[in-house]
Amino acid sequence: MTTTSEPATVDTPLKKLVGEKTAKALAAHLDLHTAGDLVHHFPRRYDERGEHTDIRSLDVGEQVTVLAQVRRTDVRPMRQRRGKLLEVTVGDDSGGVLTCTFFGNQAWRERELRPGRWGLFAGKVTEFRGKRQLNGPEYVLLGEGGDGEAAANEEVEEFAGALIPVYPAAAAVPTWVIARCVRVVLDTFTPPEDPQPATVRATRNLIDLGTALREIHRPSSKEALYRARRRLKWDEAFAVQLTLVQRKHRAAAWPARSRPPRPGGLLDAFDARLPYELTGGQRAVGAEIAADLSTAHPMHRLLQGEVGSGKTVVALRAMLQVVDAGGQAALLAPTEVLAAQHHRGILDLLGPLARAGELGAADGATSVELVTGSLGAAARRRALAEVAAGRAGIVLGTHALLYEGVDFADLGLVVVDEQHRFGVEQRDALRAKAEQPPHVLVMTATPIPRTVAMTVYGDLEVSALTQLPQGRSPIASHVVPAAEKPAFLDRAWRRVREEVAAGHQAYVVCPRIGDAGSGGSGSGSEEEPPREDDNGRRPPVAVTEVAPLLAEGPLHGLRIGILHGRLPADEKDAVMRAFADGELDVLVATTVIEVGVNVPNATVMIVLDADRFGVSQLHQLRGRVGRGSAAGLCLLVTEAAEGSSARERLDAVASTTDGFKLAELDLEQRREGDVLGATQSGRRSHLRLLSLLRDTDLIRDARAEAIALVEDDPELARHPALAASVAALVDAERAEYLEKG
Repeated sequence: MTTTSEPATVDTPLKKLVGEKTAKALAAHLDLHTAGDLVHHFPRRYDERGEHTDIRSLDVGEQVTVLAQVRRTDVRPMRQRRGKLLEVTVGDDSGGVLTCTFFGNQAWRERELRPGRWGLFAGKVTEFRGKRQLNGPEYVLLGEGGDGEAAANEEVEEFAGALIPVYPAAAAVPTWVIARCVRVVLDTFTPPEDPQPATVRATRNLIDLGTALREIHRPSSKEALYRARRRLKWDEAFAVQLTLVQRKHRAAAWPARSRPPRPGGLLDAFDARLPYELTGGQRAVGAEIAADLSTAHPMHRLLQGEVGSGKTVVALRAMLQVVDAGGQAALLAPTEVLAAQHHRGILDLLGPLARAGELGAADGATSVELVTGSLGAAARRRALAEVAAGRAGIVLGTHALLYEGVDFADLGLVVVDEQHRFGVEQRDALRAKAEQPPHVLVMTATPIPRTVAMTVYGDLEVSALTQLPQGRSPIASHVVPAAEKPAFLDRAWRRVREEVAAGHQAYVVCPRIGDAGSGGSGSGSEEEPPREDDNGRRPPVAVTEVAPLLAEGPLHGLRIGILHGRLPADEKDAVMRAFADGELDVLVATTVIEVGVNVPNATVMIVLDADRFGVSQLHQLRGRVGRGSAAGLCLLVTEAAEGSSARERLDAVASTTDGFKLAELDLEQRREGDVLGATQSGRRSHLRLLSLLRDTDLIRDARAEAIALVEDDPELARHPALAASVAALVDAERAEYLEKG
């Protein structure tokens, strides 16, 4: 390894420090180019010799690095080819064992891997005849007891301490190579100016940045490591909160047209004709929104609520308040199916209040227009004329509302349903259609843990609906282990027939559409997956394959329809109408039904390959049944083995209908970077230590400091080092992701 004795700064290229060959590997496989990149490539965990790393918890297909002890070696001839097979059994204190296999005549390796030696072993976990193994793993042995040979070796010098850092690595760049490079860089590294204001460091008891960067890689003690991680987590939390608080501060200064309630208007008439009473939660949230709409600054509010908690009615009341004040409201839906359903539902709720210009219209009525990409030319011209003239007080649509040629007379409120499906440019394009920034209400049926709301949606005020309206029925959920107990799956199909015989309807949900695929991932999305995954599992089941099998088999004689994202818009709408009108008994669909689809007569849902879906997605899907007076049933069909992480996840979903508990579970199982936007572009992000689940108090404290600092110095003009640090930690793409809130 070629090194230099010159002082290294965050901008020093790695090739000057670790040599060109190693630097090229770090750049190609881990996107690390400078000393700053490397010192911010933090260990994912720390091992201690003599402590177990719980080999039993490893999943097949996982790329792992484990600290383990050689238990025994076995050499035998290979049957299929010449040469010998070396099997090395390694284990840890948890009782778990792995078999490391090496092919070819490697007597030197057998001598090296003596029983009793400890080492780090890195590779991909596979399974053969029920035993987990690593094929040809990379490894490095650690000095043990009086054996000073390995301890003196430069390859393992970095592991001389009690705490052994294990880095996010690649097959071509194992963790011990990264640790060696970090050691070389730290030997000459000069840390940048500490960006944290001295008052914040003193108030929050934070160590300086240089010490934190050294201790996180080569901790002198567990206490020192804790203090280093806490400081670096603070930097991440503070950067995110400063970004959000600054955005909120700027937005509060924007002008907006006040839209106060008008006594005796459409809103009062709507409330008078509602066939049921609003819940206490709906009334309270409605009052918050009404107050926001009455101010001269744009509302930015997130409305979250359980499936079926009545968010649409709350949003409709806000839209009517804006219409009463002379403005227009636009509701942006993620799919044409949902936009069309919102249109039908709102027309039903408003009745004569939505028939302006028609016979039987109520006094002061408005009109409600649907604008989607599949509208015919004549219908589109008519709808756009109504919108442009201001006669359409409420406009519903998909991203088609963003196109040129859709002009509003006075856009006062934008309601975005299921915000996570839209990008910032789309939302801004809709905002730009107003003379002044419109009020914005974002709705989501995915419950959001408090720290996520504080971090990802921190520039919005948050309202929550937790109380379900009267009349909603309970939903029972059960896991159907199809591989272990195929008779359970047979019973599931019989249950569908029983529900249909009782006059009800059913959904069957598949992860995939089928037919000609286009590549991509099949984890509960509408994209087509590869034919099999890296672990050799069969491809997920598909709508176009399952529907005919059901029609010819267990559901023979029932009226079966299919629905997925590749159907033409008019066909999708026709299928959904037919199902809603009771002309179909069973709808075989993808996740296109996940959001907003409302058929009260549907009482049972079977989710096939349920382990291919996320926790929140399953909770959303399950909310499509039990929407009427009859109880709902959701059956989660899986071939995942009992005791596997996938099966435990499904058991958790089946055990509760509390969306907030499931949101916490979902957060536990997702990478934090996914929540913070680090995977949006595939680029490396410096947001990698903060845990939204475990660092609640730290995030809350960072937000309080950010609010105080921004009130005193809105653009951080007096804190240039901090402003630069925020820009580095939350780059433009990450900031854009955060703004999706």
